[in-house]
Amino acid sequence: MSSGTSSGSSLGTRSSRSEDDLDLQAQMERRRKRRKESNRESARRSRLRKQQHLDDLTSQVKQLKDQNKQLSMALSITSQNLVAVQAQNSVLQTQKMELDSRLGALTEILCYMNTITSTSASASTNPAMVNNITSSNSYDLLGASCTWNQQPIDLYQCF
Repeated sequence: MSSGTSSGSSLGTRSSRSEDDLDLQAQMERRRKRRKESNRESARRSRLRKQQHLDDLTSQVKQLKDQNKQLSMALSITSQNLVAVQAQNSVLQTQKMELDSRLGALTEILCYMNTITSTSASASTNPAMVNNITSSNSYDLLGASCTWNQQPIDLYQCF
């Protein structure tokens, strides 16, 4: 009897172990299914993030291309303006050189006129110098007759 009892309890233990094993296997299967589902969801979110990142980069590329195009146009316009300003500057520098040359010539003329005027003033006070004054003081550079004041002309008062 004792062997029957022991065999009965070992059979009950075996059946409870197999039930525990089945429960454990079922629980492990549920965990595996949940893990798989969780991994699928995580992969889906990862793909969505990756697609969103790709869309953002594509948008940024388009924006940078547009900005590059605008900057290229602005550079082209600025370069054209630079060429125009350089040409205008060259013309103005040439005009300045011409005006400087004319100013130098006029300064020489005024100095010569001051010398002649001073000589005339000295000659009128000194009759001996009257014969040294030439007739060129009564004509301008173009040959027109002119009369000059006896006062020296100050070039800086003209400006």
